[in-house]
Amino acid sequence: MTELRFPRRAALLGGAALAYHGGAAEAQETPRRGGTVTVQVATDPRFLMPALRGNFSITNLAAKVVEPLVDLDAEGQPQGRLATSWESTPDGLAITFRLRDGVKWHDGRPFTSADVQFSAMEMWRRVQNYGTIVFRNLVAVDTPDPLTAIFRFSKPMPLRLMLYAGTELSYVAPRHLYEGTDFLANPVNMAPIGTGPFRFVNYTAGQHVIVERNPDYWDAGKPYLDRIITRFIADPAAAAAAVESGAVDMSIFSSLPRTDLVRLGREARFRVSQKGNEANSIGNTLCFNHRKPELQDVRVRRAFAHAIDVNFYVRSFLLGLGRRGLGLQPSFSAFYFPDLTDYPFDPRRAEALLDEAGFRRGQGGIRMTLRMTSTNGDDAVRFATFVQQSLARIGVRLSITTYDSAGYLANVMRDWNFDLTGETIGFRNDPQISTTVFLRSGQPRGVPWSNQWGWESPAMDGLIDAAAEAVDPDRRRALYRELGEMVMQELPMWLAIEQVYTSVTAVKLRNDHNNPRWTGSHWSDLWIAA
Repeated sequence: MTELRFPRRAALLGGAALAYHGGAAEAQETPRRGGTVTVQVATDPRFLMPALRGNFSITNLAAKVVEPLVDLDAEGQPQGRLATSWESTPDGLAITFRLRDGVKWHDGRPFTSADVQFSAMEMWRRVQNYGTIVFRNLVAVDTPDPLTAIFRFSKPMPLRLMLYAGTELSYVAPRHLYEGTDFLANPVNMAPIGTGPFRFVNYTAGQHVIVERNPDYWDAGKPYLDRIITRFIADPAAAAAAVESGAVDMSIFSSLPRTDLVRLGREARFRVSQKGNEANSIGNTLCFNHRKPELQDVRVRRAFAHAIDVNFYVRSFLLGLGRRGLGLQPSFSAFYFPDLTDYPFDPRRAEALLDEAGFRRGQGGIRMTLRMTSTNGDDAVRFATFVQQSLARIGVRLSITTYDSAGYLANVMRDWNFDLTGETIGFRNDPQISTTVFLRSGQPRGVPWSNQWGWESPAMDGLIDAAAEAVDPDRRRALYRELGEMVMQELPMWLAIEQVYTSVTAVKLRNDHNNPRWTGSHWSDLWIAA
């Protein structure tokens, strides 16, 4: 199995030093039960069922309630949650999961392999954004007994991919509450019932999600906390004030201005670090609507990449908390290749490419006029504005329209109402659950965070499929290198910047950020020191 290469540093990227005062519980400390932890995030995803939608904002809120088959341990290796063990046939056509005994749904019904079978076949494979790609060759899930689920595939499924995909895509929903319903309209999506350490209490749109201890949790003695309150505070200044005043105990997903991250990192009251976010890093991309005639010419796309000074943006706007992207995956991934074709900042080359493509400067020096669509998050708007200013220098007039999450989903992912967009994509351990979903053609219209760009390439589809089915890890890595080079040559989308989320945590918290995808994990062992 190819190992992930998670860095063992508090600040993983760039030159801004982040202080990390303490961390996981000291060996001599005994966990203390009770108390409430209040968390700040910027975005309300307005959806709380990760079995249907793979998204960091959703899993952060819902993973305390709804559980996956597997998660990651402190070393970034698969660790059982609802599954206790697994094995694959040599040909990769069948993977067997042994399930945990004695687990109950929060409504008292028993958890069984029938729930896994239903979630996999009806939700992950058909509806879930990343699952429609990862599980497209899943033909059956056999359930010979209540604690065994045998996944059967028409083409090989590498065990590594199945396990690492499982950390993000194998959240199990209660069959008895979804079967025979319109999944996406089911009210359980906004009041989830799961098997996790916390039970859902309340969701108030735009304000908060509240969960409380599940007294019947299968991991005896956990969770330690009584309650978790996640507050949606979009305004960066208000979020920073809430952290400093103690109104919230933790801010995650780089929700504070970077100047505040660096400043608070110098205070002994807080731990400010990228630790615990390594497996859920993000990238700023420039995505093109390939239905737009101007953007169908690869010379135009290459010109845009040459026109944007990414290194300046990272230094000046991210304060060094990021780095230039390349290929499909971040630099600490096992599937990162540093020698791929790149497009260094070169405005003259950008202008020459546009001239060559027939888009010469016209009246007022304008070559073309385009629209860029963005979410209204601070990071997204900042990046869109930088793109706008950069392209203006080479004669491209760019207007910017921002939407909240719901508006962005409708305009970009459902209606394709955009020319360019600065999509923020998440990296999830493997290209099949990170970036290839944005490139593979043939996905159902309206599935969010997939190929909204109208990109079609049979050659690229073939590489994506071959890499997904390669059981041999060396063969799989070679295919991803070939795919990465094809992406950099064709630029169906451009990964401009890679980042790792930064969290701000009150030092009284223990066992926080103790695995590489902690923000989206269960938090059953989180506790508050006296």
